[in-house]
Amino acid sequence: MKVRVGREVLAEAIGWVAKGLPSRPSVPILAGMLVEAGDGQLTLSGFDYESSGQVTVPAEVADEGRYLVSGRLLADICRSMPRDSVELSGDAARLQVSSGSSRFVLHTLPLGEYPALPELPAATGVVSGEAFSRAVHQVVSAAGRDDTLPVFTGIRLEIRGPRIELLATDRYRLAVRTVEWEPVDPGVEANALVPAKLLADVSKAMAGHDVTLALGSTRTGDGLIGFGGAGRRATSRLIDGEFPKVRSLIPAPAAITSTVRVETAVLVEAAKRVALVAERTTPVRLTVADGTATLDAGSGDEAQASESVEVTLTGEPVSTGFNAGYLLDGLASIGAPVAHFAFTQPTKPANLTGLRSPDDAPPTDSAYILMPMRLPS
Repeated sequence: MKVRVGREVLAEAIGWVAKGLPSRPSVPILAGMLVEAGDGQLTLSGFDYESSGQVTVPAEVADEGRYLVSGRLLADICRSMPRDSVELSGDAARLQVSSGSSRFVLHTLPLGEYPALPELPAATGVVSGEAFSRAVHQVVSAAGRDDTLPVFTGIRLEIRGPRIELLATDRYRLAVRTVEWEPVDPGVEANALVPAKLLADVSKAMAGHDVTLALGSTRTGDGLIGFGGAGRRATSRLIDGEFPKVRSLIPAPAAITSTVRVETAVLVEAAKRVALVAERTTPVRLTVADGTATLDAGSGDEAQASESVEVTLTGEPVSTGFNAGYLLDGLASIGAPVAHFAFTQPTKPANLTGLRSPDDAPPTDSAYILMPMRLPS
């Protein structure tokens, strides 16, 4: 192999593939990254039996070749290179990476032991990368991070004709977002539970381009989903399990007794300051009355904080409490200058959505449901 490629392009591509490589692989060979050169391009691939990632970038290819090397080490090397271009060259047992006067030699891993990447299923449809990335960003913070409860670590995609609804929950909050797309079959109906981390990485990397969704079998245990766009492709096995029935948590319009509108940035800054004295298991209390929302945390035996912000209250006064981190995650996810809260009862979930202006009607295609915390007596 003898290849020259731009350093930034190479480092970004290798870094994206390396993100998907296991830190503690069940089989050492799965820590490898496949490097292939030919036809004026360089292709980088990784696979761990659960998910795969592949990127193709343009390159000056003098000699074709195919190598398997440590993926994370290659990523670290390429990020540190001093010049604008990187050269890859090698023989049967070694791959040399050079830029300027810097030289690294990597010993290769046995290609014959590396598993073949799964094929992408047939295309199911195309979605705007920007819209899809925004929708994933708005729900991913509500997904769980406890691997012992895998169902909660995924984002559920509910495909119903021209709409994809994304849902995520960790049992303490729920995020819902709907995005339009162009399915191959206008009447398609399917459900898929996709690992949240992979979906976040894929949607971010492909945000500037249309994304092809390729949904294979969704049968329990062998489901596969693929994504393609921006010179990249990724696949993932679907999470095996039944996603909880969570729609009942979304307050019905008729049950709403109070709504609160507030500038998102103002509330975020106030919540961050007050949260400095809030323990992880204690709430930030929110009291809304007479056009003012007061946030306070702490108790008489500990540090205390309180801050008030101007709001527009419609309906009854509100007194409730939220986990500070969950509240801030929700405010970060809505991506809008005005935050809109809809309340039913202090002990019932509240619905947080974003508005472009204070006079807008609350959206019907998104929701961020926050479970209240018990307030100390």
